[in-house]
Amino acid sequence: MIGEIAGANRFSSDAKLARISGCAPIPVSSGRTDRHRLDRGGNRQLNTAIHTIALTRLRLDPATAAYIAANARTENLPRAIRCLKRHLIRRIYRLLTARTQSHRPSA
Repeated sequence: MIGEIAGANRFSSDAKLARISGCAPIPVSSGRTDRHRLDRGGNRQLNTAIHTIALTRLRLDPATAAYIAANARTENLPRAIRCLKRHLIRRIYRLLTARTQSHRPSA
C-alpha cells in the first residue's frame, strides 16, 4: 500500500488521497436531487487493499462491527463500508504524514 501511495507528501489533504484511491464518492446532482455515486476510477490496487482492510476489520474488530451495524440500520451496507474506507484513508494519511514530518531534517 505504501508503494502504491508513493509518498504521502504528494497529497495536500486526505481527500486528495481518497480521490486517487477511488474511495471518495463522486457527486452526480441534478436539479434538486443531491446524490453521490461510487468512483470506479483511481488506483484500483490501492482501493482493493483498503477494501480488504475494511472487510478484515469488520470481521475481527468488535468496535468496527458495531459501527457498521449502527450505520447499516440507518443507511445501506455498501454506503457504510464506503464510510469505513474513507475513515481508513484518513487514518492512513495521518500516519504517513506524521511519519514524514517527524523525519524531516531541520534547516
